[in-house]
Amino acid sequence: MPASNPNGGASALIDPAVVPAPSIEGTWTVDKVLVTIDEGAPQEGSESPIPFFHMLEKLKTTKREGWRRFDINRGESISDHMYRMSLISMLAPPSLSSKLDIARCMKMSLIHDMAESLVGDITPVDDVSKPEKNRRESETIEYISKRLLGSVYGGVPGEQIQAIWQEYEDSKTDEAIFVHDVDKIELLLQMVEYEKRGGGLDLGEFAYVATKVVLPECKDWARQILKEREELWGEKEHIHGEKGSDGGMEQDVRSGADEYYERD
Repeated sequence: MPASNPNGGASALIDPAVVPAPSIEGTWTVDKVLVTIDEGAPQEGSESPIPFFHMLEKLKTTKREGWRRFDINRGESISDHMYRMSLISMLAPPSLSSKLDIARCMKMSLIHDMAESLVGDITPVDDVSKPEKNRRESETIEYISKRLLGSVYGGVPGEQIQAIWQEYEDSKTDEAIFVHDVDKIELLLQMVEYEKRGGGLDLGEFAYVATKVVLPECKDWARQILKEREELWGEKEHIHGEKGSDGGMEQDVRSGADEYYERD
């Protein structure tokens, strides 16, 4: 039975769950993206957090782009990724949880990619420089914290979000270093999970992020995941991204990943 149309008449053949990425001409700005939102940009300057809550839906509808190159077009969203990161952070081993602010790590996991609600998911192989990526994300966080949340509860939530986001970007505190590692662990998990269901789909280039993991405890997690992957592939030929170019990873992909993860 077709869905009812609140305006009467035949139901339009439109899937409201599909939100195409906007095409921006010239220099990217937040305001250029806002005018492309079909349902209208969230109300700015409100004392209610509801407009911000609506903005968060963009994290649910925006896909992680790295998988699309392998024809995984209905893969995880940005919010999917951040949600599992938050729970991974909650289960930090005792050697880490005893010295980390785990609640802050969980918040950081849920905030670190929030700018992608407007920026989209820029990957290492995209034709966007790291400084430009950082500029877009910084402008978006400024928009969220000031224009959307600046009048909500005295602006405190917006300030907290911006501070935690910047802490992650700076990657200097123990919490930020851990969450950067968790970001990579979550990617490795998703890589193996897609391969298990992919009927021979080789996502091995993503294994390269294992070389960027810093903390011993997280390196052990990465080792366990890669061992699981090797057991999956067995004797079949496959890419060993954790070995870089020596493992069959294309040099240009590796160079892009090195620049992307340079801050780590």
